[in-house]
Amino acid sequence: MTTQENIIYLDYHSTTPVDPRVAEKVMYYMTTAFGNANSVDHGYGNEAAQAVKQARQYIAELMNASVKEIIFTSGATESINLAIQGHIYQQNTPAKIIVSPVEHKAVLDTCKILAKKGLAEIIWLNVNQQAQIDLEHLEKVCSVRASLLCVMAANNEVGTIYPVEKIGAIAQKYHIPFLCDASQAVGKIPLNFQDWGITYLAISGHKLYAPKGVGALVVKKGYPLEPLIYGGGHEQGLRSGTLNVPGIAGLGEACRLRQLEMGVDENAIAFLRDQLQNLLKAQIPDLLVNGDLNNRLSGNLHISIPDIPNSAIVARVRHQLAISTGAACSSGIVAPSHVLQAMNLGENIIEGALRIGIGKFTTKEKIEKASSAIVSAVKAILSLK
Repeated sequence: MTTQENIIYLDYHSTTPVDPRVAEKVMYYMTTAFGNANSVDHGYGNEAAQAVKQARQYIAELMNASVKEIIFTSGATESINLAIQGHIYQQNTPAKIIVSPVEHKAVLDTCKILAKKGLAEIIWLNVNQQAQIDLEHLEKVCSVRASLLCVMAANNEVGTIYPVEKIGAIAQKYHIPFLCDASQAVGKIPLNFQDWGITYLAISGHKLYAPKGVGALVVKKGYPLEPLIYGGGHEQGLRSGTLNVPGIAGLGEACRLRQLEMGVDENAIAFLRDQLQNLLKAQIPDLLVNGDLNNRLSGNLHISIPDIPNSAIVARVRHQLAISTGAACSSGIVAPSHVLQAMNLGENIIEGALRIGIGKFTTKEKIEKASSAIVSAVKAILSLK
């Protein structure tokens, strides 16, 4: 059986390996300073509380937010649910939620269940074949008033980066609270919570080299939310439960490191991504690159090889490469990508789609080996036709 060490990991959108420096911090708060941050009658609790305080500071600095605006959660999915449900439950009348159809399922499914319960009406935004939203259409639907706007910072499948500052300005113009799912963007592109008109911003630790099971929701002052979890009044009463101090310390450390290293890392990652793209296109003439090529995450390479099912390629390279046929949230479901469908791509393009995610631990040697493995798989499949 092939060991994981022999498989080249190219699924950074799904999750990132924990940075060893972050892991060291997490381990310290798991085994040495293991106190409860809410039990401050002794040194253990005080040290844990200080770690949480420091993490808030690092997270706030990375996205220009206030430490008082940081609410710790288990990850972006919980953060999104808290923002959407917590906001809508504060409304006195059925809400109108403006939503991009290429959002993560955490946004889409939450909005749909609220609509099913009669608590909200969904207004869908128009997107083009690069997964970019139509800003003119956005302004039009915002002008008739709404309770909430949901647009992500960067797409988790095709890597398209959205003009968050412009979107936030439109939301502010019409006094509409704006939820931005930034789980794929934080630590990869600059974000400015305070100045970009964002009301709620969701992040997840395991997308930026921190552990799984920890995240945050940034909530602008003056926007009350109905809690989803009760029992203790932690996190300003918005998220009860004993704080995950090791995870929070790890998330904080990861944010500190991303602020220091993001620029250099992302330039290097983009270089490797372009190298892989060029190697593949040189050997696979029919290969298509999906998404907005001028505005995409550095580590994103979303390709389609028309008329060659992505499952056939993955089956041939699975013991060499870790790549994906779509979003991790839907990987267990045999269904076409809702993102690619919203982009109105052809069925043969959707069926041939592969998501490749490159990160800070990817090397040139791994890129070259990955190219060879994918090209060999394609040629082997074509030889059977």
